[in-house]
Amino acid sequence: MRLRSRWLGAACAAALAVSGVALGQIGAQAASSGTGPALTYQPSHAGGTLKLLASSAAGTLDPQVNYTLQYWQLYQATYDGLVSFRKTSGESSFDVVPDLAVALPKVTNGGKTYTFVLRKGIKFSNGKTVTVKDVQASFQRLFKVANPNAGSWYAGIVGASACLSKPATCTLSGGVTVNPSTNTIVVNLVKPDAEFLDQLAVPFGSILPASTPGHDMGTTPIPGTGAYMFKSDNPNTKLVMVRNPYFKVWSAAAQPQGYPNEIDQLFSNTVESEVTMVENGQANWMFDPIPSDRLAQLSDKYASQLHVNTLTSTWYITMNVNIPPFNNLKARQAVNYAFDKNSAVKLYGGTKLATPTCQILPPGFPGYVPYCAYQSGHGSTYVGPDLAKAKALVAASGTKGMSVGVVAQTDTVDLALGQYLQSVLNSIGYKATLKPLSPNIQFTYIQNTKNKVQIAETQWYQDYPAASDFIDILLSCSQFHPGSDNSINIAGFCNKSVDAQMARAETLMLTNPTQGNALWAQIDKTIMTKYAPWVPEFNPKLIDFLSKGTGDYQFSKQFYMLVDQLWVK
Repeated sequence: MRLRSRWLGAACAAALAVSGVALGQIGAQAASSGTGPALTYQPSHAGGTLKLLASSAAGTLDPQVNYTLQYWQLYQATYDGLVSFRKTSGESSFDVVPDLAVALPKVTNGGKTYTFVLRKGIKFSNGKTVTVKDVQASFQRLFKVANPNAGSWYAGIVGASACLSKPATCTLSGGVTVNPSTNTIVVNLVKPDAEFLDQLAVPFGSILPASTPGHDMGTTPIPGTGAYMFKSDNPNTKLVMVRNPYFKVWSAAAQPQGYPNEIDQLFSNTVESEVTMVENGQANWMFDPIPSDRLAQLSDKYASQLHVNTLTSTWYITMNVNIPPFNNLKARQAVNYAFDKNSAVKLYGGTKLATPTCQILPPGFPGYVPYCAYQSGHGSTYVGPDLAKAKALVAASGTKGMSVGVVAQTDTVDLALGQYLQSVLNSIGYKATLKPLSPNIQFTYIQNTKNKVQIAETQWYQDYPAASDFIDILLSCSQFHPGSDNSINIAGFCNKSVDAQMARAETLMLTNPTQGNALWAQIDKTIMTKYAPWVPEFNPKLIDFLSKGTGDYQFSKQFYMLVDQLWVK
């Protein structure tokens, strides 16, 4: 879930801009989702209508285009790929399991050829049987609809380069071939990719009917294979999901039976009214941020209905390493020493909702090994800032007195963090001003080098569990595109030696993941200690508020709350 989607950053993390005191009674809920590897269906709880609330719709219903948490949560019950992430709670929710494929693929040709066997007898929600031709057409459609990740995740498929240059005529010639007589699909890659199955397991990899037009379908539902189907979508009022009449469980790990007969997501309520509706049992759950003035009340009266979970995310300050003053290493190190991560945690909502961090990878993620390079003390746990060292570094860098523009979003927590960063920069010798921008434009703005952004508040939430999804995506030369709104390496950091280490780590992930993740951990530390393009701030947590009587809360580390597993009766 890359940041450009904002699918967790703006939509969810702002929910945590709350009082730390308000959370005193709900810390025990952090592990409430359990860690079981499989879900057991209980028919006695089937039925009813699940009512979900969101202040607005989240754009297109097209699963090969939409990049938001709001709808990715719903896609888990409506669409399937050849593989998927296990539908469960706890660590095993990061496991990739066979879905529409009979088994995980046979991998040959030195890791470049994947052979899948399609399950027989599965039908789309329009009653038509899923065939290998649908699979082939779905891969081609990824490029035809200008999928935001086609040029990165799926560019390694043979024939993808031609599809990227001429999407409308994409065939992926030599890349995806099918054999109806054996029900097999063969995918050929240009080179081995340890993350290919992860990339197929997200909603972009959904298998759709071959007849689906090669353009964004907007609010028109596309037939799927999941336990539910989209019935209607009015972005101003309500999105409705009902049971897929042709669905039969083929793998509970990949696509379990759901509980509600209908799932509605209601739009256009104020956030305050959403809280009240869940509180009064008029709705089961709200997607939007809980206002801070309501959270204290909720934690007092409804502690058992609040669920807090740690997210695989890092909030950080990005510094442009190519323009003054932060093209100077000492200046970047100075900001790292001066910025008090504990203060940032307080601004975010307190220690119940965030944990200070000194590094790129979040806790519990592949390759994570704790360390802390810039602080007043020693060890891997953050203690506090060292302003004296920061001021000395600014003086030594020759950048003292320079003007610095701080770009932050205008939502409550981002703006507060931006204001705090401004004060820190002023305290160590810079002349800092705040440049607040709407969340609708801030992310693309800070990516484009034409805007000459010196320093900015931002964050990143995982797409899938791989260290490269943070380090390579955010800090490799290949992700820096000057003059583009789509340059996710916002710092502009490009180091050929580090890139070579990343390539080595990717290779090791194919043959020895333990060594590969150890190397990713080393790269994480090298980037921060030797180059310091970021100031890592904290790792956030998420609050889910359920109405009384809404049961079976399951939290997937990959896709968060499993909506269709909630009981409403």
